[in-house]
Amino acid sequence: MSNVDISKRGLMLVLSSPSGAGKSTISKELLKRDTGISMSISATTRPMRPGETEGVEYYFVDQKKFDAMVKGGDFLEHATVFENSYGTPKAPVEKILGSGRDVLFDVDWQGAQQLAQNARDDLVSVFILPPSIEELERRLHGRAQDSDEVVKKRMAKATSEMSHWDGYDYIIINEDVETSVSQVEAILVAERLKRERQAGLVDFVRGMGVSQ
Repeated sequence: MSNVDISKRGLMLVLSSPSGAGKSTISKELLKRDTGISMSISATTRPMRPGETEGVEYYFVDQKKFDAMVKGGDFLEHATVFENSYGTPKAPVEKILGSGRDVLFDVDWQGAQQLAQNARDDLVSVFILPPSIEELERRLHGRAQDSDEVVKKRMAKATSEMSHWDGYDYIIINEDVETSVSQVEAILVAERLKRERQAGLVDFVRGMGVSQ
């Protein structure tokens, strides 16, 4: 076992997909397997639900505070969904990245765009595609949670969301969850090894008598 410890800066891993493509399942499995990555915690104006804890599921704030944070440039990305506002505060993410840990984001393509505008150097984006439109529809129906009408709306939205696939660094076609999680893990390994993310690499190389 190597004792070499080179300090590094964490990265921001974005996973996006249409509803039903498997993004949430892949995210949960990745978090279980990899202790070096944490889920980002958003701020929201929606009321706290039973069983939720401040700073675990969300940071709960009122609309006035949220608007002040937007005005102050305190969010990496933010949006309003069904009359409630959601946003990713910069400070906690920056603290995690500075400690060398990575942060996982479960956002749509608009959120991914905002993150790219505000933190492109730290960002690694992955879009999850279903193996086919037919399989996506089958998965949505298989949830037995939504009516046919809701599934139809989700399918229409999925087509729109998938049109933004080419704005991402990596594309994974989720035929099998185990394979897809392994592919995300491979992406993480490669991105963590990038020269610019290994902050202590210059001193390490100089310590071996190598000059630049």
